[in-house]
Amino acid sequence: MSEAHPAYRVWALPGLPEVRPGDDLAKLIAAAAPDLADGDVLLVTSKIVSKAEGRIIEAADREAAIDAETVRVVARRGPLRIVENRQGLVMAAAGVDASNTTPGTVLLLPEDPDASARTIRQGIRDALGVEVGVIVTDTFGRPWRAGLTDVAIGAAGVRVLDDLRGGTDAHGNPLSATVVATADELAAAGDLVKGKAAGLPVAVVRGLPHTTSPDDTEGARALVRVARDDMFRLGTSEAVRQAVTQRRTVRSFTDEPVDPGAVRRAVAAAVTAPAPHHTTPWRFILLESAETRTRLLDAMRDAWITDLRGDGKPEESIARRIRRGDVLRNAPYLVVPCLVMDGSHHYGDARRDGAEREMFVVATGAGVQNFLVALAGERLGSAWVSSTMFCREVVREVLDLPPGWDPMGAVAVGHPAEEPRPRPERDAARFIEVR
Repeated sequence: MSEAHPAYRVWALPGLPEVRPGDDLAKLIAAAAPDLADGDVLLVTSKIVSKAEGRIIEAADREAAIDAETVRVVARRGPLRIVENRQGLVMAAAGVDASNTTPGTVLLLPEDPDASARTIRQGIRDALGVEVGVIVTDTFGRPWRAGLTDVAIGAAGVRVLDDLRGGTDAHGNPLSATVVATADELAAAGDLVKGKAAGLPVAVVRGLPHTTSPDDTEGARALVRVARDDMFRLGTSEAVRQAVTQRRTVRSFTDEPVDPGAVRRAVAAAVTAPAPHHTTPWRFILLESAETRTRLLDAMRDAWITDLRGDGKPEESIARRIRRGDVLRNAPYLVVPCLVMDGSHHYGDARRDGAEREMFVVATGAGVQNFLVALAGERLGSAWVSSTMFCREVVREVLDLPPGWDPMGAVAVGHPAEEPRPRPERDAARFIEVR
């Protein structure tokens, strides 16, 4: 449980020399601050850690260095990139820094900032016989907030998170979601006295011994959200692109119920698709009743069998074709997109009237694509099956649809039963012609 501490001191540490590759940072700090005491917290700028560890590279092209340190791009706007780097940190430019280093070189972040913090802590213990906490800091921007501040990217001997859940506030209200980022608070306090250009890369906090820990079991890595808990893992355009590229046809679903609200949100995305003449040619029939789904699929199956027998297909072939519809029968949720021609123009000749209908069909396809992509964004799998187009009258009758509503397939929706297989790479250039 966090305690109130009415006073503490924080000061920048003067007297440190220019750090060079191979320097022992602990010895340099101990020489500049021989009066460090148990319970103090050292805040060490990552730049000098990188220099001491030789994380300096020749790089006339900083962008190439950023590429090399990037695991994935989170968001991009013009030349600015927010990325996840090799240390698992989400930050601008992967932490590659061209300031405070010789022209023509760049600084990379420490390979393992938590290990760097542990090394400095042990070195201070060996040199001065005191137990201190160590935080390696770096400057971050933050979502939803303007400006920069220092945060912890490495830690040793510090309680990086203070979990207050299960306690109560001053009014007796239960605390159910309060986890304080203590290491980041300490890093920001040190940033106030170090400054960005003052040549003071280390600060000391004294008077908050409760923030220190006797062991190094928890490092700053604990501050990084794991992917499953990260609601803001991508920027807007990257999220849209990922939803498009990661959308798959899913044919096997779990028994987990589908949230009807998620489907309705996907429909809301669907109806933003372009359409001719400012029309709205989409209608989505949501089959949320198991009885309705079964009644529709049984009627469709009977219609297909009749058609296939009329075509002279053998019973074995008919059974095989019918089994292709199992993806609809096994899905926990079905949607039937329909095309309506309300607002279409009638020209009186087959060529123009045919082109008019094609425009509406294309608009309906755009709406269905929006729908499928939005479902993927809701972490739902889907399969668009064209079967209803072969027995439209049957679908209209079972679902009691108006005569002008044309079912344009059916979409099976559910939670995927397994991870999708990798999509074969497609070279976009093969699908492009330039005139």
